[in-house]
Amino acid sequence: MAKFSYEAVDKAGRPQNGSIDAATEDEVRAKLKGKGLFPTNITSRASKRSAAQSQKSSAPERKRAMAIGGVKSTDLTIFTRQFATLIDAGLPMVRTLSIVEQMLAPGVLRNAVMDLRDEVEQGSSISEAMGKNPKVFDELYVSMIRAGESSGLMGRILSRLADFREKSDKLKKQIIGALIYPAAIMTIAGAILSLIIIFIIPKFKAMFDDMKIEMPVMTQMLLTTADIFVNYWYMLPLVPGTIVVTFLGVRATKAGKYYTDFASLFLPIFGTIIKKSNISRFCRTLGELSQAGVPILESLQILRTAIPNAVVTAAVEDIQASIKEGESIAEPMRRNGVFDIMVVNMVEVGEETGELDKMLIKVADNFDNDVDTLVASMMHLLEPFMIIGMGVTVGFIVISLFLPMISVIQNMG
Repeated sequence: MAKFSYEAVDKAGRPQNGSIDAATEDEVRAKLKGKGLFPTNITSRASKRSAAQSQKSSAPERKRAMAIGGVKSTDLTIFTRQFATLIDAGLPMVRTLSIVEQMLAPGVLRNAVMDLRDEVEQGSSISEAMGKNPKVFDELYVSMIRAGESSGLMGRILSRLADFREKSDKLKKQIIGALIYPAAIMTIAGAILSLIIIFIIPKFKAMFDDMKIEMPVMTQMLLTTADIFVNYWYMLPLVPGTIVVTFLGVRATKAGKYYTDFASLFLPIFGTIIKKSNISRFCRTLGELSQAGVPILESLQILRTAIPNAVVTAAVEDIQASIKEGESIAEPMRRNGVFDIMVVNMVEVGEETGELDKMLIKVADNFDNDVDTLVASMMHLLEPFMIIGMGVTVGFIVISLFLPMISVIQNMG
């Protein structure tokens, strides 16, 4: 047994060091891997071998996994945070990519990091290497990395990028999480109503037919609906399917996407959430790019692909055209009517004081807080609406089924 000193990082990218008894360096690596650590330097106290020599002699074989599809946003965010931590620790780029590669599970992202490492080893910059894989690293990501290279502040830029992505992922999770509960309730309610329509209502219909009584309007409506549901159930998916296909076909055109996005801004509650989240994304992205030293026109060009709503994208295009003609940012924002007056005033103050980036990020923080509040309010409003809707539906069924029974009882009396 020999004693080895090691330097390593854990899965979060935090540096760890110590010593361990083992027969070989391979055994050291196996023990560290069992502890969830990834070695960056292993030195035998007996032979004083360097980490580079030990890694070269016993580095694990690199294998590319068969993978299809894209990269999850959360996985890319975790990669960005790990990347930032290792760069801040002062590790060289190739070693950083090698360590991150070991941390990642086999898949599209790990294959992309392998490509990055190979490109950097051959002399390419990290931004050039990322630019060759736009499916994983979008234009915004590459521009931030390029700004970090040119400014010499790669660690800080990566940390900002990780913060930005974490905030975006948090907002997505909040909105999706807010919709899961109503969707589950509606699914269960739909299943219960389907059972009532398929098994209960036909028995009442057979009884009413035997009694040969005149049906009230409500009862006729219910029985007709049940007949359609039971006899033509295979036609029911065509209605939502046709609506979805038509909607997607309309959004496939430029004009259709614009007008559907415009209409979405006027939806109750959801419209405000969509508008504020898009404006927040605009402000935060422009603020982060400005802090990174990216020129304003280049930042706006990146924003045109980073904003999902076509109405806000059109506003960005107007701002870009106006700046080319010598105007400020605030003036075209005031004219197009998409941005709240508070946003315009904050941008104007930022331009006058030379702290536009800080003002934009403050606006984004305020809008993110507003979105959090709106999502919580939406949750509180959906619950009573769903209860009322279920109550009205069940009440309609009960009254429709018992109205004929009341008529029979009255006739008997």
